Amino acid sequence: QVQLVESGGGLVQPGGSLRLSCVVSGITFNRFRMGWYRQAPGKQRELVAHIYSLGATDYADSVKGRFTISRDSAKTTLYLQMNSLEPEDTAVYYCNAYWGTSDYWGQGTQVTVSS
Repeated sequence: QVQLVESGGGLVQPGGSLRLSCVVSGITFNRFRMGWYRQAPGKQRELVAHIYSLGATDYADSVKGRFTISRDSAKTTLYLQMNSLEPEDTAVYYCNAYWGTSDYWGQGTQVTVSS
């Protein structure tokens, strides 16, 4: 059974930081491209960042220089370090695992940036 379980969301003030985690089980973690996506109210789900099996990364322009994606193969865990958070970052953040025809999603974790 494949499971992606996110944690680390919450309420933070503008300019603050959060670190999201996604613990993955049931797949060969190293094989998959991992990613974080987000969906704000009334908007479509959008890419935040990807990290590939060999460690290459790509980011949405809106988060470059503020967010860092990483993965720990020993812990089969994906991370998203979010700094300098802005109200526009408010969304539900989803973890994704993709390889070939396999595409798995977590349940999401809420991030709210507000004073």
